[in-house]
Amino acid sequence: MNYDRILIRYGEISTKGRNRNKFVDKLRKSVRIALSEFPKIKIEASRDRMYVVLNGENAKAVIEKLKHIFGIQSFSPAIKVDKEIETIKQTSLELVQALYQDGQTFKVTAKRSDKTFELNTNEINHAIGGHLLQNITGLKVNVKQPDINLRVEVRSDAVYLSCETIPGAGGLPIGSGGKAMLMLSGGIDSPVAGYLSMRRGLEIEGVHFFSPPFTSERAKEKVIDLSKKLAEIAGSSITLHIVPFTDVQQAIREQVPENYTMTSTRRMMLRITDEIRKKHEGLAIITGENLGQVASQTLESMYAINEVTNTPILRPLISMDKNDIIKIAEEIDTMDISIRPYEDCCTIFVPSSPKTKPKREKVNLYESYFDFEPLIEEAVQNVETVTIKPGEENRKEYEELF
Repeated sequence: MNYDRILIRYGEISTKGRNRNKFVDKLRKSVRIALSEFPKIKIEASRDRMYVVLNGENAKAVIEKLKHIFGIQSFSPAIKVDKEIETIKQTSLELVQALYQDGQTFKVTAKRSDKTFELNTNEINHAIGGHLLQNITGLKVNVKQPDINLRVEVRSDAVYLSCETIPGAGGLPIGSGGKAMLMLSGGIDSPVAGYLSMRRGLEIEGVHFFSPPFTSERAKEKVIDLSKKLAEIAGSSITLHIVPFTDVQQAIREQVPENYTMTSTRRMMLRITDEIRKKHEGLAIITGENLGQVASQTLESMYAINEVTNTPILRPLISMDKNDIIKIAEEIDTMDISIRPYEDCCTIFVPSSPKTKPKREKVNLYESYFDFEPLIEEAVQNVETVTIKPGEENRKEYEELF
């Protein structure tokens, strides 16, 4: 079928009241970026709906892109026809015939915003429904749960016909909720936390801690590949900050008792991430922490670690089961990357018996024996910032890094 436009339904955006225009503008930007390879398209947006006018571009390819844009509840390929009843009937027949399979049912749902049109809503339903029944053998009516719902929208400029309702990614447009820094390890959890945060409208920038020679270049490459997957989901570039962490980590190992090194390491990571957040005007920090999953993720550990910042810490996975996290990782295609056997700095120098209920006063005492501030400042100053683009465009950046 030669569709000429796609109708986008906002879903959750429609409940945003006075802020709806802000969310619509963010969604329009996301759609424009995601469809940048289609130069002929035109995007028409209002408070209630958005149209992607194809102008000859490949409808199937555009549809695949739209499926992954946060903020879209559903969308429908549509055909624009003149406001002449015989033309409407004939085009409706062609549209339904293209989708119909033996034994399927249908209904016609007409909406007439142009009250000057010659037929009212019921008359449109009867005229088009009767034409379809006369010309498609075996077709039956089902007004409650039809297999095909032909929508006929009569507007002032034309009539719009659509049959399919394709689910979108839901959520809110990226950037509508502000910016946050994602503490991105090479594991399974943090990319999923990033995905769920983007789905709630957050723009994310990754922060990865790199400790050569204890962590390899392959570990860095793994995180860049994870960032690339998140960029593909976002439909736009993602910034990744790579923090040189070796000196800080070695100082912790030398100065802090072994069973508290994990707690202190997390605190230093959080302090550095918070400094990067300030420089890049973020409003929160996102982690992949999951309550009780490992020793550093007990409530007592989080209490001791959180002391170093007043910045909001967002933990999208906090109450999820590991199997649920893995399922999402598989769905967003990060699982195979995350399980590559390259250690990150969170898995080196792991104490044999980490403290699961650390005390704030104790970790503060141990850290007071050494001035970590110069090492933290040096790490922040020497951060390597990389722009990760979706698709094959990262090849040059890879070559520069490796």
